Amino acid sequence: QVQLVESGGGLVQPGGSLRLSCTVSVNIVELNLMTWFRADPGVERERSDLVATTTKTGATHYADKVKGRFTISRDDANKNIYLQMNNLKPEDTARYYCRVMRSGDRTEYWGQGTQVTVSS
Repeated sequence: QVQLVESGGGLVQPGGSLRLSCTVSVNIVELNLMTWFRADPGVERERSDLVATTTKTGATHYADKVKGRFTISRDDANKNIYLQMNNLKPEDTARYYCRVMRSGDRTEYWGQGTQVTVSS
């Protein structure tokens, strides 16, 4: 079993920045896929949109809407997966979820999410 806790959301003005954190209960080296999703109100996390993902080997992929503005990274020592979000726009407003998958395990582990609101 893997537990995840997201943090770092909040209210920010357009053009501002936030860094989301996803703290996991296992060593990150055990994970082969780490992904941030976001969901509009009323949308289940399992049906949310992919924002950014990184693999065990460090490869990354971003949704077109966030390329050049968002960066996914990891801190193995502190068991954190980050999403640095710059130049935020009102359309980035959503609940952001972290999901991980562990090597040799098909289970998807999700956090409870953190709300990001971009508004003036």
